[in-house]
Amino acid sequence: MKEKKKHNVFIDGPITPEFIANSIAKHSTKTNIGAHDIFLGQVRNDLIENKTVVAINYEAYQEMANELFQEIREAAFAKFDLVCMHIYHSLGVVKAGEICLFVFVSSKHRKEAFEACQDIVEQIKAKSPIWGKEI
Repeated sequence: MKEKKKHNVFIDGPITPEFIANSIAKHSTKTNIGAHDIFLGQVRNDLIENKTVVAINYEAYQEMANELFQEIREAAFAKFDLVCMHIYHSLGVVKAGEICLFVFVSSKHRKEAFEACQDIVEQIKAKSPIWGKEI
């Protein structure tokens, strides 16, 4: 049996608009897709103890997180009728206004895409060994 290729979900620094656009563009040739849903997590400039957050420094237990993200991915494909799915998370410093989480789900129909994307994001937030320290 062939071992599955391990996918690294982490990107150093922010997830750029160009990266997101390129991911979307790659799907234009997949004519069995009828809907995409995208979640973009963005760093806020919250006020903490009268100081404005200018960035978040993300760290992760990468090996464990990559395994967990693979489990989330497999469970989503089993639960929803998906054609494609991508998850990326930032490591290192991400400034306020920049993207730190990119979840991209594709399916034949919009309801499946909407439900799957929300489910995936909730699982990532609840379970992933990723920590952010406000700067």
